[in-house]
Amino acid sequence: MSEETSFDNSPPNGIFLRFYTHVHAKHDGLLVSEWLLGLAKRHKLGGGSVFRATSGFGRHGVLHHEAFFELADDLPQKVEFFLSEPNAKTLLQLVREAGVDLVYAWSPVHFGILGKDRNA
Repeated sequence: MSEETSFDNSPPNGIFLRFYTHVHAKHDGLLVSEWLLGLAKRHKLGGGSVFRATSGFGRHGVLHHEAFFELADDLPQKVEFFLSEPNAKTLLQLVREAGVDLVYAWSPVHFGILGKDRNA
């Protein structure tokens, strides 16, 4: 591993921030996933991605699974961001101020960009 990608003695350089919701959950007339991505984009905080789960249950104990016809319409979903710590704090504060009911996870991470756009 080159010195450029060795993390042995370096502190994390960012935050992996994940929000957990359901596919059809809405806030201000938008899907929560779209709302979160739009919020981060409007405030120039960084990029994000949305991932749908095939099954899951959360704090309310209801199992959502794509094989259960009646529950397949509201599958769990995760919205992820790699952000600087200040930007992650800003995004969390904006979500709190909006009063959106979401579960989140915050993890310090090392991240970077590979390839010809690595300085972008």
